[in-house]
Amino acid sequence: MELKGTIKQINETQEISSSFKKRELVITTNEDYPQDILVQFIQDKCDILSNYKNGDNVSVGINLRGKEWTNPQGEVKHFNTIQGWKISKESSGLDLTPPSSPVIQEQSGDLPF
Repeated sequence: MELKGTIKQINETQEISSSFKKRELVITTNEDYPQDILVQFIQDKCDILSNYKNGDNVSVGINLRGKEWTNPQGEVKHFNTIQGWKISKESSGLDLTPPSSPVIQEQSGDLPF
């Protein structure tokens, strides 16, 4: 799955335990009704966010993760996480490349006039 939008916030890496770390990113979608979506990057994927900043238009590869948990009272709860695994910058849609000059080729032979 893919999520496209503008980076609203990039959090610092959190070391949850000696064997687990995560870094969270908030993306604002580009829709009629924009949504702020929290995406979690874990382990070695935390470092790929270092090349991005707030305001960047990006495309994020995501997976949906679900977990079931039973609390001490025996009630079953379900939790969802959006986990990112890749990110890339999206173009702004504006092509700032100057148009190329037409190529004039010299033809041999008779002139057309």
